[in-house]
Amino acid sequence: MKHKILSVIGSVTALTRKQEAAEQSRRRAALATTSKKQEPTANEEYEDDDEFQDQCPEPNGYFPDAEQCDKYYDCRDGKITEKLCPDGLVFNDFSPQHEKCDLPFGIDCTKRPKLQKPQPSPHCPRMHGYFAHEDPRNCNTFYYCVEGKYNMITCPDGLVFSEKTGICNWPDEAQKKGCGSRELFNFTCPKVDESVAATHPRYPDTEDCQYFYVCVNGEVPRRSGCKLGQAFDERSGKCDWARKIPECKDWYKDQLTDEELDALENPPPKPKPTGGPSRRKGSRPTI
Repeated sequence: MKHKILSVIGSVTALTRKQEAAEQSRRRAALATTSKKQEPTANEEYEDDDEFQDQCPEPNGYFPDAEQCDKYYDCRDGKITEKLCPDGLVFNDFSPQHEKCDLPFGIDCTKRPKLQKPQPSPHCPRMHGYFAHEDPRNCNTFYYCVEGKYNMITCPDGLVFSEKTGICNWPDEAQKKGCGSRELFNFTCPKVDESVAATHPRYPDTEDCQYFYVCVNGEVPRRSGCKLGQAFDERSGKCDWARKIPECKDWYKDQLTDEELDALENPPPKPKPTGGPSRRKGSRPTI
């Protein structure tokens, strides 16, 4: 069986995380150098392709398939063993000395876009990964799948699941169709001059005292919130205890008792650490 392996030139020593980027650059440079060589004739191309397919780029290491992102090769003393990542994961080729399959976020598969046949299960298009809710109108719910079993997760208020990054993000950054700021929020940033826009002005959420909108550059609204027991004070542009803001003083009336609000506003002091010798130097002796 013939294998198409991405060629890597030169020996590699053990890498730290800080050296991953340098290693990737070295490998890309090696591939670029190889591709710039004079094009062979038809016979030479056929022979070179056989050699490329049948031989390990280096005697030992883990090397990506040239076409399929979740396929890779384990080379031991020049002997090739074809391997496949679990469904939903792709081979991370940051170093030939590491056998690592990862979620596809942040791994460049543009030059090897093929993948194995999916093994779907309820809410999981593949066995592993983060996947958006089936209803495109559901912007903040997604599934985390492991071995084909899912956990449903909901993003914090004001955030949207990003299929590109696999995390919750601001609607304008997630760029999920139908889930932009205009679709999600019943709010439009007021027009302001450039000097005000540069401060990213804040405005209250008229339907919820705990939340407010930050208008990035005066144009793009992002919904943010105050901690429990607090509300947004439009006069100061900051969060404060709700009972100090006239229009929001009763906001938590049906959620928290007065005693609970008192405890939030006046938390008990943290106990001072005890035990062990003091690190302070003693007083200077008198002479």
